[in-house]
Amino acid sequence: MSEITRRAVLRGAAGLAGVAALGGLAACNRSTGTAVGPAADAVAAAEAARRKPGARVVTARLTAQPVTLDLGGQTVSTWAYGDTAPGPLLRVDAGDVLRVDVANQLPDATSVHWHGLALRNDMDGVPGLTQDPIAAGETFRYEFTAPHPGTYFYHPHSGVQLDRGLYGVLVVDDPQEPGEYDAEWIVVLDDWVDGTGRTPDQVLSDLQQAGGDDSMGGMHDMGGTGMEGMDHGSMGSMGGMEVMRSPLLGGAGDITYPYYLLNGRTAADPATLSAKPGQRVRIRFVNAGSDTAFRVAVGGHRMTVTHSDGFPVVPVPTDALLIGMGERFDATVTFGDGVFELVASAEGKQGQALAVIRTGAGRPPAADVKVRELSGKVLLGTALSAVESARLDRRSADRTHDLVLGGTMAPYRWTINGKTFPDTDPLRLIQGERVRLRFVNQSMMFHPMHVHGHTFALRGGGARKDTVIVRPMATLDVDLEADNPGQWATHCHNIYHAETGMMSTLSYQAQE
Repeated sequence: MSEITRRAVLRGAAGLAGVAALGGLAACNRSTGTAVGPAADAVAAAEAARRKPGARVVTARLTAQPVTLDLGGQTVSTWAYGDTAPGPLLRVDAGDVLRVDVANQLPDATSVHWHGLALRNDMDGVPGLTQDPIAAGETFRYEFTAPHPGTYFYHPHSGVQLDRGLYGVLVVDDPQEPGEYDAEWIVVLDDWVDGTGRTPDQVLSDLQQAGGDDSMGGMHDMGGTGMEGMDHGSMGSMGGMEVMRSPLLGGAGDITYPYYLLNGRTAADPATLSAKPGQRVRIRFVNAGSDTAFRVAVGGHRMTVTHSDGFPVVPVPTDALLIGMGERFDATVTFGDGVFELVASAEGKQGQALAVIRTGAGRPPAADVKVRELSGKVLLGTALSAVESARLDRRSADRTHDLVLGGTMAPYRWTINGKTFPDTDPLRLIQGERVRLRFVNQSMMFHPMHVHGHTFALRGGGARKDTVIVRPMATLDVDLEADNPGQWATHCHNIYHAETGMMSTLSYQAQE
């Protein structure tokens, strides 16, 4: 457990006194997991408003445990939910109640965060903020209403456990959706290091030790330079640390991974996705990676992006799609007859994940196949527009919070407003407000910023999202409705940036 995680958990064990003073969630009942303290009534009322009389209850069980996985020619020892990575697919209808018992058979404490869902605060799965950690040998029950249709996923919010095999997909279906597609595929992307001679905790330790002094003058891994002259996968070196760069993202990550996975398989032995010629397939993309954005394309085809982070967008055709860590996109593709490649290239790095798409006869592609669509039009989530039904009502912001994103490689430290979590200042808000978050990236690294318990709207009719890429030296404004009381994490979804400080809290308080 890192020092930041340990301090956050100690704060939780002390009853969350700091945030309770803001009128927020004071603690959770250890036996039931539900909210107690000054905000319990508000959290319960928000859940009651979501829950429909007679709502269906969908039950599941997840067992977090050590496991040996075959990634496709490479066997690794890791941690996963059950005996696969990704873990079990969970599927409910909007308005259903999901009840999941999580049994912890790991040697360390853990938790489960339900990424992207506007659920009740005491089920959000953040130790030290919304719950006590699930200790080794214990079981915790998560129970909440799934309010909005969409593609979501679940993973730990404990240290750097996400960079193991602990993740899975949650699909919330809309029973009223017309569909308009013939088949559906779920595609989960990941960067993989665990069991290859290093664990994620060792990777974090190495980053901290390599950046343990100011030998790089406190500069970021790009040394304060601009993005000119970068290509899709250029890398260099500074102070003995590798530099990953991208023309779209600037600094594209801190870690070189030995493998990139699609649905748990390496490109050497890829998964096969099957359809019939002429079928229209809905692909639900999830980036479960910890340090890698992926540029995704289908050989010989264009895709049409229809949803971002669960919410519908004005459909946009594109050659390729850039997916940051924690982002989810739905896209449709109408397939020809034959064998095609679905390639997820590690943006700014060397390597790719691959799936074989088979609608007819043909030879499978090579692991290093080059897909020309990757060099065509590349779409980012910030370029999408929400459909009218997904837009927030037009109104001015009642409150604006600046989140200045900073960081250095030496020392390895990532900040919001100059501080590291749990010492960052809570971002106060009042239920019913329209709140503007202004992400100001003063580093040369991209940051996929994620807000728990809410979706936000990009300005000017942009997409509704919960995770958005903020590029180097850029400012991005998003608006959200303060309609889900509690204490909510907001952080970079590069797990190594979050774990070394780039996290704060949206803290509901009583009416001023």
